[in-house]
Amino acid sequence: MIKRTLCFSNPAYLSLANSQLVIKLPEVEKSTMPDSFKQNAVRTIPVEDIGIVILDHTQITITQGLLEALLENNCAVITCDKSHLPVGLLLPLCGNYTQSERFRYQIEASLPLKKQLWQQTISAKILNQAAVLHNVRKIEVGNMSAWADRVKSGDSENMEARAAAYYWKNAFPQNPHFVRDREGEIPNNLLNYGYAILRAVVARALVASGMLPTLGIHHRNKYNAYCLADDIMEPYRPYVDKLVMSIYDTNPSVQELTTELKRALLEIPVLDVTIQGKRSPLMIAVSTTTASLYKCFAGESRKILYPTIDE
Repeated sequence: MIKRTLCFSNPAYLSLANSQLVIKLPEVEKSTMPDSFKQNAVRTIPVEDIGIVILDHTQITITQGLLEALLENNCAVITCDKSHLPVGLLLPLCGNYTQSERFRYQIEASLPLKKQLWQQTISAKILNQAAVLHNVRKIEVGNMSAWADRVKSGDSENMEARAAAYYWKNAFPQNPHFVRDREGEIPNNLLNYGYAILRAVVARALVASGMLPTLGIHHRNKYNAYCLADDIMEPYRPYVDKLVMSIYDTNPSVQELTTELKRALLEIPVLDVTIQGKRSPLMIAVSTTTASLYKCFAGESRKILYPTIDE
């Protein structure tokens, strides 16, 4: 089942009643309007239908009961700062009935296995980046395909960086000096927001598959609580890039994340992707990827399943 992504960008009271997320507006609740009008202004959404909640306003009140229900249903809750960029991610501590066993498999995974998984991850990422450049920018990508084939165990020759340099140089031709930098100029703000949503989708799927998002196969930053999520999302990033390219191509002067832009980026969890030769919403495909990762940790498989973008 495809879960809903909800973004609250205005003042709101969020609570729980009868397994429903209840949405009330402060200006209505504090008004002198008749109670019948106030009741008609209340909206409810089944908690079981929700996959991600984004809290993007300083005047949002959310109850502990609702947070508990969201986490029990494996929902990811994202909080944003005053610049409307995601800064926090809340996930359930337990998402699988055999979690301790799965933790053990993950923790005991050998270094050669993790290097092989990283090799597969980077090769898949480069191929998807190449497909985006070929499809959207009509650029020759034979070099990127060759780099993808040359990725060694652990990406010891850093083909990821070589491919990234070529990729970002050609991603936004209307901005020839573009540099991918979290604090950089537009459209970095669009990419940051999109990647944050993608990260939440991946982290949520990892928890559901019974794994620790903190313990990565490559990323090891001691200050990063989601190293594994950052690893596994790599081949999915080009889907976000492609969406941002289409947005930026039609509005290259965009300076801030408007409600309309956020609405477009909130479509990321339901973007169509191809995995194992079948079309699937991105959120479902990520669950397939994380399930295959667990099988690798458990010794049941040596291949992690990633989506492919057809050229």
